[in-house]
Amino acid sequence: MRRRAAAAAAPVMLLAGAAAAFGQAIQFTDVTAAAGIRFTHNSGRAGKKYLPETLGAGGAFFDMDSDGWQDIVLINSKDWTPRGRRTLSALYRNNGKGGFVNVTAGSGLDVEMYGMGVAAADYDNDGREDLYITALDGDQLFHNEGGGKFRDVTAASGISNASFGTSAAFVDYDRDGRADLFVANYVQWMLKADLSCSLDGATKSYCTPESYKGASSKLYHNDGKGRFSDVSERAGVGEPKSKSLGVTVLDYNADGWPDLFIANDTQPNKLYRNNRNGTFTDEAMAAGVAFGEDGIARGAMGADAGDYDRSGRAHLLVGNFSNQMLGLYHNEGNSLFVDEAPTSSVGRASLLSLAFGVFFFDYDLDGHLDIFAANGHIEEEIGRVQPKIQYRQPPLLFRNGGRKKFEVTGTQMGAAFNRPVVARGAAHADFDHDGDPDILMTTNHGPAYLFRNDGGNARNNWLRVRLSGTKSNRSALGAVVRITGPASGAQWNWVRSGGSYCSQSDLALTFGLGADKTAATVDVEWPSGAKQKFTNIAAGQEVRVDEARGIVK
Repeated sequence: MRRRAAAAAAPVMLLAGAAAAFGQAIQFTDVTAAAGIRFTHNSGRAGKKYLPETLGAGGAFFDMDSDGWQDIVLINSKDWTPRGRRTLSALYRNNGKGGFVNVTAGSGLDVEMYGMGVAAADYDNDGREDLYITALDGDQLFHNEGGGKFRDVTAASGISNASFGTSAAFVDYDRDGRADLFVANYVQWMLKADLSCSLDGATKSYCTPESYKGASSKLYHNDGKGRFSDVSERAGVGEPKSKSLGVTVLDYNADGWPDLFIANDTQPNKLYRNNRNGTFTDEAMAAGVAFGEDGIARGAMGADAGDYDRSGRAHLLVGNFSNQMLGLYHNEGNSLFVDEAPTSSVGRASLLSLAFGVFFFDYDLDGHLDIFAANGHIEEEIGRVQPKIQYRQPPLLFRNGGRKKFEVTGTQMGAAFNRPVVARGAAHADFDHDGDPDILMTTNHGPAYLFRNDGGNARNNWLRVRLSGTKSNRSALGAVVRITGPASGAQWNWVRSGGSYCSQSDLALTFGLGADKTAATVDVEWPSGAKQKFTNIAAGQEVRVDEARGIVK
């Protein structure tokens, strides 16, 4: 739910690539300053306790210049009234040496807005990843012109979302070869109509979402030639009572068509089944993901999907409010989900946390998806009325030991990783090309953090697969990759935009291979229906697969 903003700074910096020796414990090392990232989010707070101040903002890994190295964009908000300063989002180019260069100035992204979330994909199939930024004062679509330059094409595109946009995701929902766009909208809020609420009956506090009416989320169909059409009502996703904060794309019924899970705050979550005719049907109630196990709608923020038990099905991870624990919904394979968090360490450890950005990733490359949750409350004074709940909270990291068993391992990751913060967005990517996934985390009205994974590649092997569509959309959204290792067995994953909270991770798929030095088979299933098969692929590399040409160098 709540937010922050700030300006970004300059330099580059190189970075020691210190991989841990065999047997050494894995650490997530805070390399933010060493990597040249200097960013502080500005929520605009000035004592008025305006609702949007609690929710922002996110960030994303994406490859802005197509050089194979993941760059970073960090979204900023701004002051409510001018104070003689400008706070901008920040664009950082990966220098390929473990550091980043601030290239915001003159990029086209150097415009002030009350920004919230970001999604990235190549919507016009020109080979460059474009950006969509949600903002309180109107979302903006930025076309990647190349050379680190972006152009605001919002008006020309036909997109007009002046609502309270939060998370977003590009998705080719009709499999026509073009990336469409889903935008999660939160509540009906205006500065001039801000409400007054109080925790203690005396001083103003931030209002809960129950105080405001919901807002319809938006689905924009990509018509080609840079144009989009609002098809929200026709597609069946324009629910006016929703209060949406997160969106993740998944194919929960394994029919080859992308479905949508929407995390709603104090309203029932949505699970939109793709009807394969341009429309969706909400199956959340029947599937068991609309409410908590007590039958009450939770305060849901971020969401992700992944096959954490290697059952061949897509399961759900949902970040919820404090005293509600994370949602870990296991897909039973019959269009029904069961929340396994209450009976696992995931639920026990997350009960007092308020989770925003959440995702599955394999940080130790053993072939089992682990869990990360970025936490932080929305109310600074929460400790006065709920002594067990803290405003600043450390993140949570769970290692997947297999057989649905998770253990809390974040406490072993060092003091910097366990620093209590007011976290919001979170994303992962291998920014330094050493095979193991690193973490980007944003905070509300505070700095962003970059944590380098040191030692995740020490014991286990890996393979990363990056796809490029031709008949399918260029970003390969919706493509499925299945791999088998001689000993590590079968795994699969799919390419998707968005996820987490107001953020996005690398579109490439990383597979942990354990002791396997090769992947016996790599199968790719494209949204166009095309299929490819490759055999005996060596571990320890990124394989680039083109839909038309196969593996390319």
